[in-house]
Amino acid sequence: MKLQQVDKTVYRSNMNLFMVALVLGLIVLSLSFGAGLIALFGVEAVPGEPTGNFHWNLLGVILAVLLCSAIVYQLKTKPFFREIYYVWQLKQLQNRIYRKLSKIRGAAATNDVNALITLLFYFTSLRQVYLLDDNTLTLSSVDKELNQLQEQCNALGLTLSAEQFEVALLAGF
Repeated sequence: MKLQQVDKTVYRSNMNLFMVALVLGLIVLSLSFGAGLIALFGVEAVPGEPTGNFHWNLLGVILAVLLCSAIVYQLKTKPFFREIYYVWQLKQLQNRIYRKLSKIRGAAATNDVNALITLLFYFTSLRQVYLLDDNTLTLSSVDKELNQLQEQCNALGLTLSAEQFEVALLAGF
């Protein structure tokens, strides 16, 4: 996966609109499915006793989540979702790298070029996502890690970049 430039204002506005639509969709669909299932299969309430319709409400929520997931899956390639989907894929890849981070750091300590490239990509992509999501609290630690990696590469006489990263490199760790 290659890093792409993302317009932060477009990303934030599309993401905010998507989140509002998703939450509203889940609420409306959950209530609709739950009410429909209770109307079809529910137990009538006896004053002072629970109805026993919890499982129908839960099934309504599950159906709403499945329907919203199917809709998002169909829409993910539309132009509106370009930035959102890119960041989502980037976060998934960061998670894959994070799960192997201790092995990658160990290999980077022994000056393994693939490990250095992977770490450059990881921290560069973290920096991009943190800036897009306005997560400035941990940005200084990411910048520190990037500077240390650049110093290590310079000391070794290597000119590496995050653009050299390929997902296949993760198989080596």
